[in-house]
Amino acid sequence: MYFEHLLQQAAHISHSDKTKQSINTMQFPENWCQGRTAFGGLSAALLYQAIRVKVADDRRLLSLSTNFVGPLLANNPFSLSVEILRQGKSSTQVLAKAIQNGQVCVIVQACFAKSRKSNIDVPVSKSLSLKPADERHTLPFIKGQMPEFFQHVDLCPQQGAMPFSSAETSHLGGWMRFKHTPEQITEAHVIALTDAWPPTLLQMFKQPAPASSMSWYLEFVQKPNVTPGEWLGFEAITHHSKDGYGLEDGCIWSQSGELIALTRQTVALFA
Repeated sequence: MYFEHLLQQAAHISHSDKTKQSINTMQFPENWCQGRTAFGGLSAALLYQAIRVKVADDRRLLSLSTNFVGPLLANNPFSLSVEILRQGKSSTQVLAKAIQNGQVCVIVQACFAKSRKSNIDVPVSKSLSLKPADERHTLPFIKGQMPEFFQHVDLCPQQGAMPFSSAETSHLGGWMRFKHTPEQITEAHVIALTDAWPPTLLQMFKQPAPASSMSWYLEFVQKPNVTPGEWLGFEAITHHSKDGYGLEDGCIWSQSGELIALTRQTVALFA
């Protein structure tokens, strides 16, 4: 699976920097693009993977904040820069950048932490509302009508409508997974899959027009404990949209109904 190959490259570049070896670059093919730039889930996942090799294994990912500064172009080399901002007794804060042609294209800030004893325990108040996935309703990849990266993922929608359908609703939900089953499901896979869904407001557009994620925030409730090949659930709602910008929130679930992560993004609308 080419996604796994890209993750390995990102980890290798970061490790080479850690060991003071020569700085390496990487690139990706056009079939991982969304328009003229990298699929956002891919660039965020690659930066996370570069970060992961610099953080101790006993510290799990708590949050990942991504800003899409400019286009990250296919078939062009780019480098990954990782900086440990602070490493305390129980937490680590890290900043990473994807740099292409001397320009910063994507920025990720991540927070990792060890588990600590606490008397405070508040159970998850949300619950999965999706019905079991029905593979017959998986969206097909139609070249020229869908982003190129879409050929690598399966989406099985249940809530909301298709983009550019003049829908009155702004909520969106369904199941997701990779077409080629990876050996394991890590945070990097969850990051990439979550961004495969279109912005919630795109279904309200009356005709095709662009929308662009500006900032994206993920909070992991727990490490993914998912069997490869299982579906992941996604449910998102729009809180507000005005003056060309929308704010949406969502949940990522295991197939068995466990909450894995929370997602929030700000989207620029051009319609």
